[in-house]
Amino acid sequence: AVALTVGLTAAGCGGDSGGSGSGGSEDKKLTIGMVAGWAEGEAATYLWEKVLEDKGYDVEIKTLDTGPLYAGMAQGDVDLFLDAWLPGTHEDYWKQYGDKLEQVGTWYDSAPLTIAVPNYSPLKSLEDLKGKGGDYDGKIVGIEKSSGLFRVSSEEMLPAYGLQDEYEVTTSSTAAMLAELKKATDAKEDIVVTLWRPHWAYAKFPIRDLEDPKGAMGKPDGIVTVAREGFSEEQAEVAGWLKKFRMNDQQLGTLEDLMENKHKGKPEQAVAEWVQSNQPYVTGLTG
Repeated sequence: AVALTVGLTAAGCGGDSGGSGSGGSEDKKLTIGMVAGWAEGEAATYLWEKVLEDKGYDVEIKTLDTGPLYAGMAQGDVDLFLDAWLPGTHEDYWKQYGDKLEQVGTWYDSAPLTIAVPNYSPLKSLEDLKGKGGDYDGKIVGIEKSSGLFRVSSEEMLPAYGLQDEYEVTTSSTAAMLAELKKATDAKEDIVVTLWRPHWAYAKFPIRDLEDPKGAMGKPDGIVTVAREGFSEEQAEVAGWLKKFRMNDQQLGTLEDLMENKHKGKPEQAVAEWVQSNQPYVTGLTG
């Protein structure tokens, strides 16, 4: 779904950008793509960075926007992406690149796209937005234009509720959207944002989802680990671990909270603290 940095800024990413496609099963170098600002993907990615490095793998995390990330996997330059929203949100990318990718496993079963408002908002349903565009400056605060969330909210939700002439889903970054949400809720002002579950914002801010009686935001997706073509054959050990990978709301929520709040900007510290409290689970990931 649902993201921050656009371009090729990489976390710890230096020279060689190649995946492990040419090295066969003995290759211990892995490149994991990540969309910055997608909290669930950051949590899963940095967790697996630690798990894999503890097993002797050399892990490189590349921060990419959604489109370039899928293209990079299709070209074999990125091995893994742990935050694919399928079958709905990333449908366009899967149609374009899916024949050169493989789905390794679904690690979170039900992830809906949402439109959220503060708890004190008079709005209860997406239907209530009709005729109130002037109250919200005609905008629903969105995230990156390349995100599936932007496509669904602007191309599906607005027309379904007859809102396309009153509202625009704005685009910037996930971080900018969250900053606007914080500013509004701190000041007890009204705001409408695009969001998704699971997300730490639901625990951090006084917000709730608008009802969607028409189902315009789509059915909940699964969060899927996707890999370049041939990955499961060439990296059978890692693929086997990832096929079994699951996280529940409590596990994911506590890791996201550490990463996004207590140890903001220091994901390795967040993961280290979380692993200490969840050692049996972490051991079981490769058990």
